Order: sequence, then structure tokens, then C-alpha cells
Amino acid sequence: MIDQRTAPYAVLTLRIALGILFLAHAGLKIFVFTPSGTAGFFASLGLPGWLAYVTILWELAGAAALIFGIMPRAAAVAMIPVLLGTIFTVHGAAGFFFNNPNGGWEFPAFWIVGLVVLALAGDGAHALKATALRRA
Repeated sequence: MIDQRTAPYAVLTLRIALGILFLAHAGLKIFVFTPSGTAGFFASLGLPGWLAYVTILWELAGAAALIFGIMPRAAAVAMIPVLLGTIFTVHGAAGFFFNNPNGGWEFPAFWIVGLVVLALAGDGAHALKATALRRA
């Protein structure tokens, strides 16, 4: 049985946690690896370097949408390809466990599960509703 009084706050907690994770990963690409360094890494994987900049912007936009509750169900689904990309280009070859050298795909896969749960569970408490945004 789902507790209808607390479930929206559980979804809010999940939404904020997932958003903060995307903020942290975008921040890592911006402040530690630098955007140009991230582009170089993407190129070393055989991906176009410009995709790094798109990924950083996508992570920032997705983080904001999740944290503030701007169409969070759609935002959750939209963030899944970013994580699938990390599995197929970087972490998949390292095996399952994330403590393997180069990190395995365990953590990105679990992150995807969290996004799917959010997409199925709803917006949660304190989400900015699309109708409220259209009125502004």
C-alpha cells in the first residue's frame, strides 16, 4: 500500500537527489575535466567532441528540471540516454561493478532505475506545474 500523504515527498526526495547527481556530473565536466578536456575525452572514444558540450548542457538542464520539478517525468526519461551513453561508451567494457578499474556499469544502471521510478511515480511535492509556467 502506498501512503498517499508521504509518497509525494518521497518522489520529491528522489527528484532532488537525481538532479543533484546530474549537477555534480556536469560540474565535474566543467570544473575538473574542463569542457575542452571533456570534448577531448569524447573524441578519444570515437564520439564527436562537440557532443561533450551538448552533454554538459543536457545534464545542467535535466538537473534544473528535476530539482525544480519542471516536467520531471519527461525530464527523467530525457536523461536516460545520457546514462545509456556512459554505459555503452565507457563503463560497459569495465564490467558490472563500479569499483572495477574505469568503473563498471552498476552505478549508471541503478541511476537509470531511479529515473524510471521517478517517471512512473509522478511529479512529487513542490513541482512547478506546466500550467503554472504557461500562465507566467
